[in-house]
Amino acid sequence: MSADLTTVPVTLGDRSYDILIGGGLLQRAGTEIAARLPGIRVAIITDGNVGPLHAPVLEASLAASGIGFTRITLPAGEKTKSYGHFAEACDAVIAAKLERRDAVIAFGGGVIGDLAGFVAASVRRGMAFIQMPTSLLAQVDSSVGGKTGINSAHGKNLIGAFWQPKLVIADTDTLETLAPREFRAGYAEVVKYGLIDRPDFFSWLEENRAAVFADGAARARAIAESCRAKAEVVARDEHETGDRALLNLGHTFGHAIEAAASYDGEAIVHGEGVAIGMSMAHHFSVELGLCAPTDAARVDAHLRAAGLPVRIAELGGHNSAAARALAELTPRRMLDLMAQDKKVVRGALTFILTRGIGQSFIARDVPVDAVSAFLDKRLNAAA
Repeated sequence: MSADLTTVPVTLGDRSYDILIGGGLLQRAGTEIAARLPGIRVAIITDGNVGPLHAPVLEASLAASGIGFTRITLPAGEKTKSYGHFAEACDAVIAAKLERRDAVIAFGGGVIGDLAGFVAASVRRGMAFIQMPTSLLAQVDSSVGGKTGINSAHGKNLIGAFWQPKLVIADTDTLETLAPREFRAGYAEVVKYGLIDRPDFFSWLEENRAAVFADGAARARAIAESCRAKAEVVARDEHETGDRALLNLGHTFGHAIEAAASYDGEAIVHGEGVAIGMSMAHHFSVELGLCAPTDAARVDAHLRAAGLPVRIAELGGHNSAAARALAELTPRRMLDLMAQDKKVVRGALTFILTRGIGQSFIARDVPVDAVSAFLDKRLNAAA
């Protein structure tokens, strides 16, 4: 294991847990799990991409520590976060005769983490849960904080539960097998933490983006800083009744765009939706007179330098029904999709807006007419 192991604590009283970040952690996973949850058996929920690449190493580590396991493999992709695959995974855990004191391991990216966490929260009314994220997006965001769930035809993550893990193990070596598009998508969530309330971190990313993409100390620092940022917010507001909503910067717009594409991973992946959404949030803030145009331009420049889109038209010309739906997306359709967002309160739209880099805030009761006018301008603009 790498000597530069970083431990980030998530402080939630008797439900506190550690995030372990470093290389070679798959080989030590059994030791770390056995020390915290002695005598358990586990269900490893993974997907068809991650399982063949990395599960044998994890399983050997579990076996060496005397931990019995079963592997449950689901298809890769956002569409796996469905009622059908949720039921499939639940039934497989039950069929394996795992008990309430046993654990579910989410071994994959954000999709597997969200679904497996919901399985853990649901089977036998709650089993222990361990996150082992293998994508950048999952390591810096979705594996931390206890949000779990699946998608509905009406919107993203509308069915789920808050269910905290007992441990998060983020082996940075697994990122070496991540597709470049998925790494870029995960980087959008790293940028988000700078844009929320860490302007110095955003400036550091502007200077060190290439080093983060190249691996090494800069990448580990970016992951650890992102985890610290999220852990601090979660400790203050576990169930998103207050400022945890800031973590959704760009997501109200982004989730609507993903839903318009029917969560087709060829047309758009989650981090791309977040990147477009963060750009839109900054430009909407400019339209409302809250944010300087130079700050919105700075955000766009950094995201584009990282290979991320800031407009729907930049997603590429995939010849699919989902791509055509995005190309034909109207302000009315997008407003309808945003009305299903989890942050809607008694029918009023809530947005995360900004007064500048690192100055995001929660804006409630945003006038629908203002949103509609902005969308009409943004969606119909040529550039």
